[in-house]
Amino acid sequence: MADTYSKQVDNHNIILLRNILAELPSYVKVVFRGIENTTSSRTRLGYARDIKLFYNYLCEQNPFFKNKTPMDVTLEDLSRLEAEDIEEYLEYLKLYEKNGRTYTNGERAIKRKLSALRIFYGYLYRNDRVTSNPAEKVDMPKIHGKTIVRMDANEVVDFLDSVEYGNNLTNKQQSWHGKLKTRDLALLTLMLGTGIRVSECIGIDIKDVDLNNSKVKVVRKGGYESFVYFGDEVMEALLPYMEERKKMTPAKGHENALFLSSQMKRISVRSVQNLVQKYSSGSVPLKHITPHKLRSTYGTQLYRETGDIYLVADVLGHSDVNTTKKHYADMDDERRRYARNKVQLREKK
Repeated sequence: MADTYSKQVDNHNIILLRNILAELPSYVKVVFRGIENTTSSRTRLGYARDIKLFYNYLCEQNPFFKNKTPMDVTLEDLSRLEAEDIEEYLEYLKLYEKNGRTYTNGERAIKRKLSALRIFYGYLYRNDRVTSNPAEKVDMPKIHGKTIVRMDANEVVDFLDSVEYGNNLTNKQQSWHGKLKTRDLALLTLMLGTGIRVSECIGIDIKDVDLNNSKVKVVRKGGYESFVYFGDEVMEALLPYMEERKKMTPAKGHENALFLSSQMKRISVRSVQNLVQKYSSGSVPLKHITPHKLRSTYGTQLYRETGDIYLVADVLGHSDVNTTKKHYADMDDERRRYARNKVQLREKK
């Protein structure tokens, strides 16, 4: 039996993780074995890339590690580092050059890299591998809020009209539109009508779709499975594609995938990103729409209709309702403004 898409992704991530760890001291592998049961393969891979970047920085920029390679860095070396060394590393990350290229990191990227260092040092310190934990002494960067971009109701109509009828597409795009519009409409209507992540959408297998109960099984961040329910509009877009899908001959290893590319392979995240850009550039020209913006659009509409932030958090698959509140704080202000005259103190004369 073929592995599920999520299992294939896990296996791929594990191979990449092993390749990175092979370039670092053996005690780094101990840390990653220690956190394996509490983190996803995707999270560990991200941590490993950040830790490797830190080791490269030490050997290239920190005078104490001159003429050393990452494999030469010992636990005693890590114990000698102070909070100031970590702060210098974070400052370096904002702008640096390597191999003729310039790299930059914003607040969120730097926060993630400090989080990786805290996890790494924290494990070593708790298990008496190092005598100090300088990463814990460094304050997390303050994240300045960004305006949440989402589509208004009329923009959603224009966007889906572009998907269904090819409005605002170039002549070259129009030539492909007739062949793929049924798939595109099903995929993008499903995302807009459920708020699922692009990674969850491309991972759907045919057997995961339950048309009788209007629900689809997705694998959430963290690897757990969840059922997401969809409405009549999504059903109307899905049914024609499901019929088309029965007649397709997928490439080997992609037989189970619901959404296939023109090469008959499971559609990729990049392909969905390109689809959203193609259809939104003409229909919603004043906003930069990405697959995640489709998710924000759905969450916004669901919150407007229900006023239940806990329901929105559950449907979107947020593990912490505070994450949901942060994204829809501006709507809370709108609701408070709307409610200002709802309580009547005295009967009007």
